[in-house]
Amino acid sequence: SLADFAASIRLASVSGPPADPQLEPGLLNRLGERAYEGVKAVMSFLYLASDLTWASVSALVDRKGVRPGTFVEQAIRVGADGLSIVAVILFLLGGVSTLQAAAQLRQFGANVLVADLLAIGITRELGPLMTAIMVAGRSGSAFAAEIATMKFTEEVDALRTMALDPLRLVAVPKMWAMLLTVPLLTVLANFIGLAGGTLTGVLSLDISPSTFINRVQNALLLKDILTGLVKSVSFAWIITVVSVFRGLRFRGGAAGVGEATTSSVVTAIFAIIVLDLTWGMLFYLR
Repeated sequence: SLADFAASIRLASVSGPPADPQLEPGLLNRLGERAYEGVKAVMSFLYLASDLTWASVSALVDRKGVRPGTFVEQAIRVGADGLSIVAVILFLLGGVSTLQAAAQLRQFGANVLVADLLAIGITRELGPLMTAIMVAGRSGSAFAAEIATMKFTEEVDALRTMALDPLRLVAVPKMWAMLLTVPLLTVLANFIGLAGGTLTGVLSLDISPSTFINRVQNALLLKDILTGLVKSVSFAWIITVVSVFRGLRFRGGAAGVGEATTSSVVTAIFAIIVLDLTWGMLFYLR
């Protein structure tokens, strides 16, 4: 009927022409968008890393924009407050390393070489690596959560409105604190890890304390100690940059703060492992 025909015309005018399937994004389009977003994120990270590094260096000469006392406060939070967990973990890790090495070397009657492996393993790898991972999980996550919360409450925008540099006011003291305390924590972690391994070796193996300690001292080289310190400085730098980057990229509400915190820890640990591999190849594959 005429009424049905008119109704069909109105329905067609409302619904419009059928969608062109070629206009819908395909797999390649989605992959391209992901790749483009990834490149943008990497470039943003590199820009932030350069800006934060330059701000940290220049602020040593010109303290304008850096709040007095913040550096000491951050150093206490990162170093003194985190010493206990680092000490416990490295002490236990030194004991575990000794037991695992002894289980293999006992087959060849070379128990005394456990001390050599312990000294090299702790100073080269386990001390710097485990310290950095624990600092990333404890302090790095706190940095990211703090900055993300500041962005959520628009404090970062308020600082820019008042002509204050958020990097100098918020991030630079954190960078200074990390660069100072992480190497110190690493040195203490090395000693505590060696102490835990020595105690375990003396109690569980047929080795006298003097023999074990002498083997540790003879196995330690200045190169191994310096390698660990260089690693710890680079780990401190990357943890701070990643934490600030993830905090500033905060999106959303309260859930976004949690996402920024989680992503900062995961990204920082991944970057630490990559840096550890890079330093290992530079120092020992020559």
